[in-house]
Amino acid sequence: MSRVRTRPTRGNTCEKLFEAAAQVFEEQGIGGASIEAIAAAAGFTRGAFYSNFKSKDELIIAMLEDHVEQSIRRNLDLLTRHRTLPDYLEALRTMDRSRQDPLGRSPLLHMEMILFVARAEKRRPELAKRLRARRKLIADIVVTTLRNSGRNGVHNPEWTAAIVLALEDGFRLHRLIDPDTTPADSFLRAITDLQRAIGISPA
Repeated sequence: MSRVRTRPTRGNTCEKLFEAAAQVFEEQGIGGASIEAIAAAAGFTRGAFYSNFKSKDELIIAMLEDHVEQSIRRNLDLLTRHRTLPDYLEALRTMDRSRQDPLGRSPLLHMEMILFVARAEKRRPELAKRLRARRKLIADIVVTTLRNSGRNGVHNPEWTAAIVLALEDGFRLHRLIDPDTTPADSFLRAITDLQRAIGISPA
């Protein structure tokens, strides 16, 4: 008879630590949050934390990496079911964000963590790697949805992806500063306008 697993897997432990860290970061600030507080919020000991991560910085990098990986999987899954850009954007608009990872649910925390890591110059290549992965994802989506619509590709999909990500980050910041004039769907509305400008709108 096989033994029943009674200890959580490393994946489950990391997921609980990610959720707990997001909660503690939002309550205490990233700089002020201690490893002890994060471990306690997850229901673990300090030793359990160190069995998975060497430091708080390593935990943060892992959270950012997990967020990018989940975002890529989620978007590629949407792309298999919504093949044209208008359909894909509508699916994004109506997506249930409560099921996302903690950084997907809290764009502000995501931005704060990026800035926290960026303060250490030696860590910036880690951020650059994930930025390039996000750009490639958007470029692939643009190329694929154009092909599915029977249209020619844009001149430079990589640059288009860079514009899209800059818009997303900009509208996140604008919504934080002035939510009254920056609706929650501002980014997707801007993308709809951009697709018309570069000729990806429906025929």
